[in-house]
Amino acid sequence: MIYIIRHGQTELNSRGVLQGRSDHALNEKGIAQAKEAAKMLRDIPFSVVWSSPLVRALQTAEIIAPGLTPAVDERLIEIDYGPYEGADLHNLPQEVITFFRDFVHNPAPRGMEPLEAVVRRAGAFMEEHCRSEENILISTHAIAMKGILEYLTPGSDGAYWSKYIGNCEVYITSFQKGRFLVPTRLK
Repeated sequence: MIYIIRHGQTELNSRGVLQGRSDHALNEKGIAQAKEAAKMLRDIPFSVVWSSPLVRALQTAEIIAPGLTPAVDERLIEIDYGPYEGADLHNLPQEVITFFRDFVHNPAPRGMEPLEAVVRRAGAFMEEHCRSEENILISTHAIAMKGILEYLTPGSDGAYWSKYIGNCEVYITSFQKGRFLVPTRLK
């Protein structure tokens, strides 16, 4: 099985800041969220752990699978928000509001990484590292995770882009008979 998790909360998450590729550690609540996820996944014998290079994803992976050193892959990094990095989510520029309201029909604003690029890199990662029946943990970020879910769900037509994925939320999938199964949320 493949377990895909969004990292725990950071201080910027709690303040409603568009964090993107800013490299911030988990806050106390984020550590507690990761520990809760670790309890939920404690009986899973992970063969390998993959993580974004950002510290919040690495910390989450290390808390969940303390006996394994996470392998880092740049393709699991969060979307590049470009000039919007650090923006207040409660006071976004109009072009970002328009984009967030309808990701499918509105292209990413100038300077921001296009969603198609997120899906491409996420898909390339999955094809290269997850085509096995091993138990794999992937620690990543909200938009990068949505890119993975979009890649794994043919015909989703962008359904995951507007879906809220909370801190330490987990989706599972598996690779069987030469294909990935459609992911489901672990409850």
